[in-house]
Amino acid sequence: MSFVPAHGLTGMEPIAVKNLDIYGSDPLEWSRPRDLLATSLANADTAVYLGTASPQGRPHSAGVGASYHDGDLYFVSGPGTRKSRNVEANPACALSMRLPGMDLVFEGDAHRVTDPEVVREIAAVYAAGGWPAEADGDALTAPYSAPSAGPPPWYVYRITVRSAVAVASAEPHGATKWTFGR
Repeated sequence: MSFVPAHGLTGMEPIAVKNLDIYGSDPLEWSRPRDLLATSLANADTAVYLGTASPQGRPHSAGVGASYHDGDLYFVSGPGTRKSRNVEANPACALSMRLPGMDLVFEGDAHRVTDPEVVREIAAVYAAGGWPAEADGDALTAPYSAPSAGPPPWYVYRITVRSAVAVASAEPHGATKWTFGR
């Protein structure tokens, strides 16, 4: 398989596929989790967790509001939060979620989005999902957020995905790792 240069996960194909299933199932098709992202992350009931590491290497995990837009994964975080400080010091991160019939973990690098047009687009994605976010320059504001988010504004981060691992709990079952050439 080859890397197809395109925007985000929509146009990406894995450069390597590894079957992790110990029960003889075939590798999962990459299209399955990719296609689930658009509908699942729009649902406020989808739990998503961001894993980061502090500058001293200590792990940290926190629930985040994540979105999938134009083939890219985004999350929002207050500038004073531990997760934002960790990502600023070390962009390596993991984004974990449970989608219908599948657990999925992305590994990659997160970088703050400062383009006001992209921030407006992400605000619209969140607003369409029920969180009344609005763009305010290069950040988001809203009447409320998670209790641990800190006060507005909130920064938008885009994840450059390096790999993904899925374990399917619905037919067809399987466990697969995809590596991407980004």
